[in-house]
Amino acid sequence: MNDLIEKINKLKKEKNAVVLAHCYQNIEIDEVADFVGDSLYLSKAAKDTNADIIVFAGVSFMAETAKLLSPDKKVLLPRPEAGCFMANMIDINSLKEFKAKYNNLPVVCYVNSTAEIKAESDICCTSSNAVKIVEKLKCSEVLFVPDTYLGKWVEQKLKGVKVHTYNGFCPTHLRVLPEDIENARKKYPNAKILSHPECHQNVTAASDFTGSTKEIMDYVRNSNHKEFVISTEKGVYDRLKRDYKDKTFYMIKDDLVCKNMKWNTLEDIYYSLLNETTEIKLDEQIMHKAKRSIERMFEKE
Repeated sequence: MNDLIEKINKLKKEKNAVVLAHCYQNIEIDEVADFVGDSLYLSKAAKDTNADIIVFAGVSFMAETAKLLSPDKKVLLPRPEAGCFMANMIDINSLKEFKAKYNNLPVVCYVNSTAEIKAESDICCTSSNAVKIVEKLKCSEVLFVPDTYLGKWVEQKLKGVKVHTYNGFCPTHLRVLPEDIENARKKYPNAKILSHPECHQNVTAASDFTGSTKEIMDYVRNSNHKEFVISTEKGVYDRLKRDYKDKTFYMIKDDLVCKNMKWNTLEDIYYSLLNETTEIKLDEQIMHKAKRSIERMFEKE
């Protein structure tokens, strides 16, 4: 593995490339990543980098977002087939029907969506800033796509704002059930239970803290508690366990793994950067409209 890491780092220097890695990736990818974080952090990194090539260790919507923000750069997705189950739950026709049903209210689009969906939305958001973005729209009603659970989480946080949600969801986070929380309370009575807002509202209501990937990690860093139950994708648990050796972590259940996120390997990154054959390419008109929805998000930050 060390030999492969050296080869990747050598190629990065030769080609002025950076590797962006989401926190759900296999943990060894951090060894070659220039930026590791959640969707909001990586979106900003893609926008601000001076690299000529961006290798995105993640899933397709993330690499598309990097391309939207850096249209003049070459963006590579090591495993082009690595899609997002949630993002694939909505298409243009479904979005248009959803908008028509509610008289074309403003559409807030979760970053976990394709460039086409972003292009037909008014503003983008991430799980880190969704509440802030909707609040700053100053609307009494909005549409939220594609994740119904994040949308309802936002509605719960913003009293007086009606959030009409599309019926999309994250299969990984929906594996967490209320009884899992109950069992964890009994098994780990001294632990704080941390969940992601993509979980079912009965799960988030029973948790000690609910937040985005970054917010969960920040909570652990700033907390005086020593034990935590992690109720999100296993990559977060892996990094917390590595980075905070003075604290103890438990996974809420063993199957919280996004298989698409775990497809990328060091070998995939190496060959993607070596051959540059896994480039993200998007329609120019879609890119222009989709980029605007992301830019509006940054304007509201």
